[in-house]
Amino acid sequence: MSLLTIGTVAFDALETPYGKTDKIIGGSCTYIALSSAFFLPKVNVVAVVGDDFPQAYMDTLTSKGINLDGLQIKQGEKSFFWAGKYHNNMNSRDTLVTDLNVLANFKPEIPASYQDCEYLMLGNLTPQVQIEAIEGLTKRPKLIVMDTMNFWMDVAMDDLKRVLKMVDVLCINDEEARQLSEQYSLRTAAKLIMAMGPKTLIIKKGEHGALLFQNQDMFYCPALPLEEVFDPTGAGDTFVGGFIGYLAKTDDTSFENMRKAIVYGSAMASFCVEKFGTERLLEITDQDLEGRVNEFRDLARF
Repeated sequence: MSLLTIGTVAFDALETPYGKTDKIIGGSCTYIALSSAFFLPKVNVVAVVGDDFPQAYMDTLTSKGINLDGLQIKQGEKSFFWAGKYHNNMNSRDTLVTDLNVLANFKPEIPASYQDCEYLMLGNLTPQVQIEAIEGLTKRPKLIVMDTMNFWMDVAMDDLKRVLKMVDVLCINDEEARQLSEQYSLRTAAKLIMAMGPKTLIIKKGEHGALLFQNQDMFYCPALPLEEVFDPTGAGDTFVGGFIGYLAKTDDTSFENMRKAIVYGSAMASFCVEKFGTERLLEITDQDLEGRVNEFRDLARF
């Protein structure tokens, strides 16, 4: 099943209690694509970088089955750059630098070869760009999943409400769910958010797992306790990439299969945090993933 993901391909500079990096490959689209490509022979990408983005990074992505025909390369411009520092508990971080660069004027251009996509994953971008991406497809995909963040709730709520009516699944964290719904109870928040458009809602709770809501159905997947978390950057994107990658692989969007997809997404995210940036995602084997999924089964079985 064809999968298209639209988001950011970027540079990150990271500092955690375990060390720091210079500029390394990052961005929502990068993590989503690497995670979903684990389940599929090919994942199509639409994003933008500057001419400072190394060919070696692009070669790494293509070696994992990621199609970069939709990656715009802007000559004479710089790629999106984010730098952040995590504190000891890893649940809070300080943003040190955010340079939008090419992202400031990004217009998604969907190549003709991508127009048959059956699964669409919209990474965290401005709601207007997400709308343009959906409208840039000649045929509506079977399933549209989107991510967003509290910043867009503050500055672009009207556009956010428009795009919510166009998607099937929304994936946000618990703080964002409470802000969007203006309700503290996540069950109450879920009902109000699903009434805004998406039939399915995923609420990420970081180290406390994830909740899946659809109609009156609810599923909870715990997070796997890890001995050490080196770098949580990209874990949420890796999670949703695994989720939609598993759905596209199985071509089954039922609630029962989404429950399994949540577990596979959680397993992928648990690998992501074990090393800096995308490093661990490039190493995972089929045996690693199945072993980790079995750990989740044992964790929740009673």
